[in-house]
Amino acid sequence: MIDELKRIPLFYETDRKVLEHLVQEKQIIKSSYRKGATVHEQNTECFVVDVVCSGKLVAYSLSPNGSESVVFEFEAGSIIGANLLFGNQNRYPMNIYCTADSFLFQISTTGIRELLKEYGFVMQFVKSLSMNSQGMNRKIAMYTQKSLRENLMDYLLALSTRQKSNTVVLTVTKKQLADYFGVQRPSLFRELKRMKDEGLIEIENKRITIMWLSE
Repeated sequence: MIDELKRIPLFYETDRKVLEHLVQEKQIIKSSYRKGATVHEQNTECFVVDVVCSGKLVAYSLSPNGSESVVFEFEAGSIIGANLLFGNQNRYPMNIYCTADSFLFQISTTGIRELLKEYGFVMQFVKSLSMNSQGMNRKIAMYTQKSLRENLMDYLLALSTRQKSNTVVLTVTKKQLADYFGVQRPSLFRELKRMKDEGLIEIENKRITIMWLSE
């Protein structure tokens, strides 16, 4: 288990003996969750910091009409709850559930207090807090400053860069994509159809060809 922890950036510079002690004292435990499992429910108190060992999770909020809006995605190495643990308002503002089978290292408040005495851990911990804050800022900007089409174009361009092709394969369902943008599925489908009708994209199931890059 110590070797697994040391492979995660957060613990790269943490003294191995400190980790061994915290594992022995059960201040760090490893938990498994199946796909679809809820790890933390909205408005419940945060008592641990979760570090994703493997798998994928999302943080989402529910609107009064029951629709979901995905705010964050967490993959291996991601940290959950670091910004809540010591705050006055330490309740999860969103539900967090697994979109794939996942393993998490869960660190107690006591464990975090001990780790914060380690300079190497502190620097990585602060870095993770900064990255989470930047992610939230990007999400806020997406909701408040750009249209659905602009967000879709940015998303497709990012996929194109990552997959190194003008024809990309969506890695999520269209329902999940709608949740990510905070819109209803019909709104997403209408915009995709408009973009297709205008010759901006071609769609075949999960494959989308970005036509404006081919010009």
